[in-house]
Amino acid sequence: MTSQTFSDRDILLGLFDAALAAALPEGKFKDRLPAPPKGRTIVIGAGKASARMARAFEAEWGRPCEGLIVTRYGHGCETRHIEIVEAAHPVPDQAGLDAARRILELAKGAGPDDLVVCLMSGGASSLLTLPAEGLTLQDKQALNAALLKSGAPIGVMNRVRKSVSGIKGGRLAAAIAPARAVTYLISDVPGDDPAAIGSGPTVPEASDPEAVLGLMRSWGIEVTAKLEAIIRANTVSGDTIPGQEVHMIATPLMALKAAEAKAREYGLTPLILGDAIEGEAREAAIVFAGIAHCASAHGLPAAAPCVLLSGGETTVTVRGKGRGGRSVEFLLALALALKGRPGISAISCDTDGVDGTEDNAGAWFDSAVLEAAAARGLKPADDLANNDGYSFFAALDRLVMTGPTLTNVNDFRAILVR
Repeated sequence: MTSQTFSDRDILLGLFDAALAAALPEGKFKDRLPAPPKGRTIVIGAGKASARMARAFEAEWGRPCEGLIVTRYGHGCETRHIEIVEAAHPVPDQAGLDAARRILELAKGAGPDDLVVCLMSGGASSLLTLPAEGLTLQDKQALNAALLKSGAPIGVMNRVRKSVSGIKGGRLAAAIAPARAVTYLISDVPGDDPAAIGSGPTVPEASDPEAVLGLMRSWGIEVTAKLEAIIRANTVSGDTIPGQEVHMIATPLMALKAAEAKAREYGLTPLILGDAIEGEAREAAIVFAGIAHCASAHGLPAAAPCVLLSGGETTVTVRGKGRGGRSVEFLLALALALKGRPGISAISCDTDGVDGTEDNAGAWFDSAVLEAAAARGLKPADDLANNDGYSFFAALDRLVMTGPTLTNVNDFRAILVR
């Protein structure tokens, strides 16, 4: 197989499809199942991939089980025994609050002979919402909205979310004890820290109110006297819960490795630039454009034909009133920085199938994108200033539409250099 046989679009979408396939939970529980308990098997969890994880677990477990999973609206699927509830993401709603309360009660009701299986993936931070004592759902919604607009990286957002939660940061694990707990994770965080995925409901971690308050102030998030008092009061020790296991079943690097193998099938030289890229999407795009220029002009850090692969989670500080998430923001900034250089095309997509709050996973472009935009009277620099990458790529029929993929290992980016 040679890359010349395929269009830029076919190669870019083929790489994305390979990455997605590697991130799905099917088959990932084999040889990782715990011994059956004397008592009940209770399955609980949250996240954008959690419903599909539950279905895959049931298929591999092959025994009776019960439980409750909360996932994003539109991300549910059919299961035989485990109840699936849908709720709002990224700003939590009453459905998520009710589900979190029920999940906590299931955890508290587990006895020493029971097994509690916890299925967590990205999105659990918003979906598994249970405000700390003294906070209302409206308070949590306002705080989540402020975090999303601040441009703070996901690690900062999750630390703040833990500090105002009655279930995250290991608090769910404490409720499960003395039952045995086994947690399965699909990672959407840079570095694959179990305590950061879904804000670590089953991963004990000592809280640090002073550090959290400092982070909030540094990112311009208002800290009221009420909020400060609640954060200081809502502390946990971080002591390890006996009998716990944690298994990572899908990660950003697994997805990139699958895309790497697919690139070789196309006859391309693949280079993984990192699975934990963070920072402002448009600023990251300028750096990636420079690397692509160097590959095209000098054969470094890889000689053409090659593909530069990366993952992670960039952020967008919202200044305009346009439509779009971090993938199209990155891609539009990349197109502008490349200035139509021949032979370079790119794709950027969120692996959950939803870029921001829109209906696209992301978008793609080839080297003729700016020329095509000019022919249609589009103004890409203005669209970028207005955070309107969605409208730009929609006008050029360059959006990638997958629908909910029911997994989530964060962003996937590929830059093809012919």
